[in-house]
Amino acid sequence: MKQVISIVVPCYNEEEALLVTAKKIEEKITTLKKNDKFKCITDYSVYFVDDGSQDGTWNLIQQLNEQNKLFCGIKLSRNKGHQNALLAGLVTAKETSSAVISMDADLQDDIDAIDEMLDKYLAGVDVVYGVRSSRATDTFFKRVTAQGFYKFLRFFSDNPQNIIYNHADYRLMSRRAIEGLESYSEINLFLRGIVPDIGYKQDVVCYERRERVAGESKYPLKKMWAFAVQGITSLSIKPMRLITMLGFLLFFTSLVMLSYFLIRHFTGHTVVGWSTLAVSVWGIGGLIQMSIGVCGEYI
Repeated sequence: MKQVISIVVPCYNEEEALLVTAKKIEEKITTLKKNDKFKCITDYSVYFVDDGSQDGTWNLIQQLNEQNKLFCGIKLSRNKGHQNALLAGLVTAKETSSAVISMDADLQDDIDAIDEMLDKYLAGVDVVYGVRSSRATDTFFKRVTAQGFYKFLRFFSDNPQNIIYNHADYRLMSRRAIEGLESYSEINLFLRGIVPDIGYKQDVVCYERRERVAGESKYPLKKMWAFAVQGITSLSIKPMRLITMLGFLLFFTSLVMLSYFLIRHFTGHTVVGWSTLAVSVWGIGGLIQMSIGVCGEYI
């Protein structure tokens, strides 16, 4: 069966890296076309998604398209965030593709891992995850915060197995897998958690992550923290359940305190009015916490 493969690359202020990335992708596609294993793949395309860049990224995408129709461009009306830019590229590319590979513009993801991804896809796998084999190239701070990020997500996730450790957004998805992704109505996207939930046959490809080809990381600690919070609120109701449990605990504590203060009151070892005030504060606080949790469950 004839196959068409697309590569989607979200870009935000990637003017410094874009030309190098485009050249590497073009070279990789040329190599794939010469590989007898992939003769069933009849065509390739590359979609650069400009996520409201403030530099010359879009101008470079236009130039690449004029020079080589292999490259296509998608321009978002403003900065929508990496996950939304990625989804826009996947949904657009899916219309003319059998499978789509997503990767970042900095070339830290080993482009040669595409060969193994395609091998697994042609063998019947719908989703192939690119997983880092190590973090030797990271600084100590980056390594510790990244590992903490995945452990944090797994702890709070309702389905910890849906968090692929050391996987970012370097993956291959078949057309039907992307169609399954489209059925999700989640607004605060966290694709790393949603994609494993789609189902179908899935596998991983391990690779060594490299240094950025140019420019600076677009995910400082502040954004990583916001991304982790987004992932938790998108995939898990555990925080809401913890609030409910805390409400029950506070209310139960107020009942214990009520019994204790009643005993103190009747034995004449308490200040008038203090027992009522203390029990009221704990009891009302517990009821409010429980109410918030119950409302959250219904919503």
